[in-house]
Amino acid sequence: MEVVIVESPAKAKTINKYLGSNYTVLASFGHVRDLPAKDGSVRPDEDFSMDWEVDKPSQKRLTEIAQAVKNADALILATDPDREGEAISWHVLEVLRQKKVLKDKPVSRVVFNAITKKAVLDAMANPREIDAPLVDAYLARRALDYLVGFNLSPVLWRKLPGARSAGRVQSVALRLVCDRESEIERFNSEEYWQIAAKLATPRGDDFEARLTGFEGERLQRLSINNEARAFAIRDMLNGASFRAVSVEAKPTKRNPSPPFTTSSLQQAASAKLGFGASRTMQIAQRLYEGMDIGGETVGLITYMRTDGVQMAPEAIDAARSAIAETFGARYVPEKPRAYSTKAKNAQEAHEAIRPTSFMRHPKDMERFLDRDQARLYDLIWKRAIASQMASAEIERTTAEIVAENGGQKAQLRATGSVIRFEGFIGAYQDHRDDSKTTIEQESDDDDSARLPEITAQDPLKKLSIDPSQHFTEPPPRFSEASLIKRMEELGIGRPSTYAATLQTLQDRQYIVQDKRKLLPDSKGRLVTAFLHNFFEKYVEYDFTADLEGKLDGISSGELSWKEVLREFWKDFSAQIDGTKELRVTDVLDALNEELAPLVFPDRGDGTDPRACPRCGNGKLSLKLGKFGAFVGCSNYPECGFTRQLGSNLSAEAAEGDGGLNEPKDLGVDPESGEPVTLRSGRFGPYVQRGDGKEAKRSSLPKGWQVADIDFEKARQLLSLPREVGLHPESGKPILAGLGRYGPFLQHDGAYANLETVEDVLTIGLNRAVTVIAEKKEKGGRSRSTPAALATLGEHPDFGGTITVREGRFGPYVNVGKVNATLPKSKDPASVTLEEAIQLLNERAEKSGKTPKKAAPKKASTKKAAADGEAAEKPKRATTRKAAPKTADKEAAAPRAAAPKTELIKAKKAT
Repeated sequence: MEVVIVESPAKAKTINKYLGSNYTVLASFGHVRDLPAKDGSVRPDEDFSMDWEVDKPSQKRLTEIAQAVKNADALILATDPDREGEAISWHVLEVLRQKKVLKDKPVSRVVFNAITKKAVLDAMANPREIDAPLVDAYLARRALDYLVGFNLSPVLWRKLPGARSAGRVQSVALRLVCDRESEIERFNSEEYWQIAAKLATPRGDDFEARLTGFEGERLQRLSINNEARAFAIRDMLNGASFRAVSVEAKPTKRNPSPPFTTSSLQQAASAKLGFGASRTMQIAQRLYEGMDIGGETVGLITYMRTDGVQMAPEAIDAARSAIAETFGARYVPEKPRAYSTKAKNAQEAHEAIRPTSFMRHPKDMERFLDRDQARLYDLIWKRAIASQMASAEIERTTAEIVAENGGQKAQLRATGSVIRFEGFIGAYQDHRDDSKTTIEQESDDDDSARLPEITAQDPLKKLSIDPSQHFTEPPPRFSEASLIKRMEELGIGRPSTYAATLQTLQDRQYIVQDKRKLLPDSKGRLVTAFLHNFFEKYVEYDFTADLEGKLDGISSGELSWKEVLREFWKDFSAQIDGTKELRVTDVLDALNEELAPLVFPDRGDGTDPRACPRCGNGKLSLKLGKFGAFVGCSNYPECGFTRQLGSNLSAEAAEGDGGLNEPKDLGVDPESGEPVTLRSGRFGPYVQRGDGKEAKRSSLPKGWQVADIDFEKARQLLSLPREVGLHPESGKPILAGLGRYGPFLQHDGAYANLETVEDVLTIGLNRAVTVIAEKKEKGGRSRSTPAALATLGEHPDFGGTITVREGRFGPYVNVGKVNATLPKSKDPASVTLEEAIQLLNERAEKSGKTPKKAAPKKASTKKAAADGEAAEKPKRATTRKAAPKTADKEAAAPRAAAPKTELIKAKKAT
């Protein structure tokens, strides 16, 4: 009997069928050990000694593995074929050696790029030893991420309260987003005009030509920069005669793109299917691990974490056969196509992502897959098969046209293309590149337009002359896809880290998504500005890419991993020590200067953006409070003006808070004489009476719009809770208010729900008494459990079925009596069984109420990336973070937030 170790239960189940009864296939559930989230886990003074910790779920699985190995003849490590997979095998082997169960049993390592019977059996026939350089590269990367996280993050906490963490790759990716936003803010738009002529051939076919020259001047994009000149040229063209001077038809060929890599798959899935990077990888993982296809479990695609663009020779042969069968012999090129990557630091250790069999056509697989799985498989199949198809044959036509009016001349050009043979386009067309500006995309569209037949010297009839005004555009904001593309171009991060890095930035609330575009939040801008000013080297693109190159050098055996760590730590530790004398005033001065467009936006009236709008003689500056940064007046405490440093969302996204940048005066309270203002804080818009810490505040109820808030409505909110009257039986007051759980009535320690906010403001005594009596008659009956939105499967340790449900506090996963809230950024429909197990295990461990296991069933789980640096691979149920835990409590800046009403502390209205 031989024991085979893989990473996930799904793979274990599939591979066990392939190998038969002489093998026992067990899952490690991803990583079995990690660095403890505490100081001293990596010790540079002890030549980078590292401590490893096994969590409770992994201890149980390792015990099962050890028992199986103890009674086995041999151990085969078959984890994934990359650095993380090699590391998992190394960890398992180290633990088994410590448990002394191996003795003299033979140990081998096998890898397969696809989970098919042939791939698995071929791998078993070609075992090898653990790749020591690959493990060293993992250790170096893990140590670097730990050292950066555990040394840089505390500096942020001390010098920049409200910041959560910094990471080696995470912070550089954040800088890309912030730098693009700064570029957009600095951009000065310029006016320009384009002039298009709609013309017709002698045969009556119309087409469009664009003005390219006038009176001997070759026009550039900004040459016509005002309406007067545009209209003067229009008038000349309106009276001109037009003639085709030359027509050139040039045949060209367009070659297909290579099969998908991890990053190009994420980009295409984003553009064509609307998937985020994390969602794409979740679906791809499932397709790789195996699907039930007519009673047989088989992996449908090859390994999905790769930067290689080549396919195995046998796969190329199979693709060519499938092309001939599906599209015809003409679509098969004379020779197979070979590709090489252009990405910086690409390792190309694995094949590109492709179907395990081109004979499994997407249409035939649809009935075995859910909708998203089918769509992603279709994308992968088509891109892979197109990569081996014949080139598209295109005829590009350019017509040069002259317009004459008296002694004045103008030149125009019409371009278009005709596909003479579609070739690979018959299977797959590349997605539209959202990193291009509108002008660049329009230019591409012009080239793809089709022209009618035009003959040189043909007189052309003018149908219309259309001048159009335009303004130059700043570079577009990054989407997930275009940011991944840029990171790959710069050599920042690895294919397996992109999705996890972006998810970490969103979880930290450093960036937000608005209409699929990534915008930096104010917290992200502050962190980036701080690191750029005081740790510039470590957020430089070239430095990060060079370090990635050194890690690749370690994995190829060219560099010593500890030597790389020594070189890094020498300079980094000195930089950390240098911040001990750094004063907060120095930090604020640097941030005020670098973030001036964000912190002190131009008011449009010519006044100093830093002048205090309340006292007039104070100067605005960034200030740091317990919960983060805000803008305040230098005359504090005489002047209490503050302004929340809000999220940098687009105007459409900010519509909910009315785009409030500064407090809006609504009036003066007649009783207290204090000003009543409308403000925007971290938790949204709110009204406030007075200034300072003792000011009365109330958030706007759900459904209330900023534009509708006037002085009277603000007073009503600030008067809550209001006394409705005395209960006729008890003589005690009945209060109406807004609480954490909505509108309510309170009487004698008991609560009753109200349906609307208006009820709180208008309900009378008689109705209030009736509502309380009806509530009492129900006997305080507890709420029923919400219906399950989805059933995911069995929990491997607790037993019981895991479900997804929608609760009062948002969506959550449940097993037995354990509930775990889903992260805000997580779509309930996309939760996988592995993610649910991880959330439930973490919740159970925190509460100390771990349920007893009901049945020995197994489920798969995915590795959650630590601080955006670790590979996005299956992991044990409970994870350790790569950086120290930070305070997750987020509150608004002092005197500028929207706190809860006074009755928030009251018990929940049931």
